[in-house]
Amino acid sequence: MMEQLLEMVRKVSDKSEIYLVDSRGDSVSFEDAHLKDIEGRIQSGISLRIIKNATLGFAYTKNLMNRKELIQNALDSLKGGVEGLFELPLTSNLPSVDTYDPSIETLTNSAMVEECGRVCEFLSQKIKGQINMSASRTMSRLRIVNSSGTDLSLKSSAYFLHTEILYPYSSASLHRTLVSKTFKKARDEYLNFLADTYNQSEKEVSPDGRKMKVLFLPETIYVLMWRLQNATSGQSIYQNISPVTEKIGQKIFDEKLSIYNDPLNDSLPHARAFDDEGTPCSHFPLVDMGVLKNFYYDLYFATKLKTSPTGHGFKGSVSSKPAPSLSHLCITPGNKSFSDLVQSMDRGIIIAGALGAHSGNIPNGDFSIGVAPGIYVEKGEIVGHVKDVMAAGNIYDILKNVVEIENTLHPCFGGNFPSLLFDNVNVTIKK
Repeated sequence: MMEQLLEMVRKVSDKSEIYLVDSRGDSVSFEDAHLKDIEGRIQSGISLRIIKNATLGFAYTKNLMNRKELIQNALDSLKGGVEGLFELPLTSNLPSVDTYDPSIETLTNSAMVEECGRVCEFLSQKIKGQINMSASRTMSRLRIVNSSGTDLSLKSSAYFLHTEILYPYSSASLHRTLVSKTFKKARDEYLNFLADTYNQSEKEVSPDGRKMKVLFLPETIYVLMWRLQNATSGQSIYQNISPVTEKIGQKIFDEKLSIYNDPLNDSLPHARAFDDEGTPCSHFPLVDMGVLKNFYYDLYFATKLKTSPTGHGFKGSVSSKPAPSLSHLCITPGNKSFSDLVQSMDRGIIIAGALGAHSGNIPNGDFSIGVAPGIYVEKGEIVGHVKDVMAAGNIYDILKNVVEIENTLHPCFGGNFPSLLFDNVNVTIKK
């Protein structure tokens, strides 16, 4: 199918690329420790990029019944006048990554329901809060072919288990996600973290706000990394909106902090040897011991800036064009456990959930978030949770004040992160 489409496109364009993705999966959800929903889904789509007379065209469809219509839509989009000066890569001889576990195929909805039920029963015996859960499995296939001769394919599997415990009379919750390439039972360590942390913080307290130590849980690190990703994107460099444009090789953060993109790590789902443009991926240092090392690019912005693409051109969906993206971001872990980090806090807040992460001047590194829940720590012990809390700052200030880094990485939204403890963060608490 793709070969025939590529031959048709070659006749009306100078360069062309076809991107195909299809996936199927199932999910179950529990609300208040009771089964709420079981859902199955099958999705597929194909997108087409063409370059003709140095102009870029794009179209997509989820139903390839009419190839001529898809091609015509791409040709019509040339009227937008988007510049297309980049070359499509010829990619081969990539490193092998283990992205698929065939045992995912035999995982049933009944097994996921049973596992969620087991977790709910375990937690219900230890805590009083409302327990919501979900589990899902996904199997997907990706293929990219282009007029330069690239023909790449990938098959991947993923299993997710998400647990949240709601605080009384609140929508704020303590939550954590487990991720693997196939089904794995939730370990006691995972369950005990949720139960123990919730029980210690269940009481509502009302301390005073001020500058204090703040511990970002892995689930909220994306607030900080969002600003860094924006600043180091080739798009921001090209648009001249990054505050670190001239700072390659300079120390911008605490030396304890090393941040990298690791798409070849196939111990987790969705490892990639190539990006959504067919450019090879690699281990990619962003910040090493506080020193800024690299910016990242897709084909478009690499060409604009007369540099090489770095394998970071990814699509948000089949209906979108590739853009610079760090899809496998990691922070090098430290040598302290979560409990060690808590014990080192004389007075402070644990940020377990963030509201309004989009607020503030993102390109400049500013953030101002609602903390929900905010877990209050005094003399090295969790004593309760706080409502109506705000935390604000700039990543180029607080990431210079790293006290400690947790020794464990946790898969979560935005990457694979440890908890990070900072000093002198502005915290406001409504009285």
